[in-house]
Amino acid sequence: MDAIRTAAEKAKEASYRLQNLPLESRNEALREVIKQLQERKPEIVSANQLDIKEAKSAGLSSPLLKRLSYDGPKIQESVQQLESLIAQEDPVGKVISRTELDQGLMLERVSCPIGVIGVVFESRPDALVQISSLCIKSGNAVLLKGGSEAKNTNEALARAIDHAIVKTDSRFKEVVQLLSTREEFRGLLALDGLVDLIIPRGSNELVRSIQASTKIPVLGHAAGVCHTYVHKDAEVPMAVKVCFDAKCQYPAVCNAMETLLVHRDIAKTLLPKLAKEYQKAGVELRGDSATSKIIKVDKATEKDWSTEYNDLVLAIKVVGSLDEAIDHINKFGSHHTDAIVSSDPAAANRFMDLVDSSSVMWNCSTRFADGYRYGLGAEVGISTSKTHARGPVGLEGLTIYKYRLSGNGQIVAEYVGKNARKFTHRKLK
Repeated sequence: MDAIRTAAEKAKEASYRLQNLPLESRNEALREVIKQLQERKPEIVSANQLDIKEAKSAGLSSPLLKRLSYDGPKIQESVQQLESLIAQEDPVGKVISRTELDQGLMLERVSCPIGVIGVVFESRPDALVQISSLCIKSGNAVLLKGGSEAKNTNEALARAIDHAIVKTDSRFKEVVQLLSTREEFRGLLALDGLVDLIIPRGSNELVRSIQASTKIPVLGHAAGVCHTYVHKDAEVPMAVKVCFDAKCQYPAVCNAMETLLVHRDIAKTLLPKLAKEYQKAGVELRGDSATSKIIKVDKATEKDWSTEYNDLVLAIKVVGSLDEAIDHINKFGSHHTDAIVSSDPAAANRFMDLVDSSSVMWNCSTRFADGYRYGLGAEVGISTSKTHARGPVGLEGLTIYKYRLSGNGQIVAEYVGKNARKFTHRKLK
């Protein structure tokens, strides 16, 4: 494990160098990444085709094959995300708050990079580009471990990114490092003196295993069991449109709907229309007894309510009230993303207030829970933790803060005792 310790030590040194790089240097590095992705497109696509060929031979499922794909359109998506990221304001050095403790004694809370971040992700090579670019912009060094199924694509992308950033400024050397094996990443988990944050993007088993194996803070989500609840007063055409998109637009991702809850007063009108659309898309429907009396479904079990399918499978339950829907989501959901379709602002606000999830939505698809769509430029992942970052984690989620106190010779002794000076604690803009 000497090699992984050396890699982490180099990343730590790189993170300190990054603190001296101005915003323009970081943005210029991202512009060069765009250029390299475009120039190396044939090499990257060829590597991805090799990964897909090997994955098919290994029997990888269709949804995972789709996530593995990194073709021309996917490269263009990465370019668009990079352009959006470049346009974002600098997340580093922002004065979050300013307080006058006393005349001439000024306290500022200022954003700063976290330091060294370890990220493990499965299947999706585009995640490597997102994560690397976010870390570059936010001034963090990153150690990446992708899934073995995307080995060739990840290596091609890592070469392109490293070449781009080091070409821009030699101080970017070792800011982005790609680990080769899962054993190396496991070794990284023991280096709590060198690594500041771990971000896992993958299966429930992967996330929970990492959380149990390290003293390093872990940011992420263990599951994406997302819901849409259709209230009794919903506009049926809107409900059909939103619920179809939430399940079918891209079922293999963590913000796709897995359970549909429908108020009993609208169920007989809505469910046949939805079932027709889902049938066209090849969605397998599982439902409770009330649902089975309205449309043809397989019988849902208790396990279905807490299952992340990542596929064209949907669990459906008919509920008797808004509060029953809220209780179901808080009990069986993963606190990721949940939506309500309703014409009643009071009902929608109650739903959004009481559902304990990182993103709650009204009259729109759960698929909007995404860093790029939220205007964050991109995301390193979605967090359901109640720590410094929650929901899609973009640039701000990759910064922490420090306190800066400036004075002109004040000492604590002057504020203690019989004739002590008084603090003003005046909040300033």
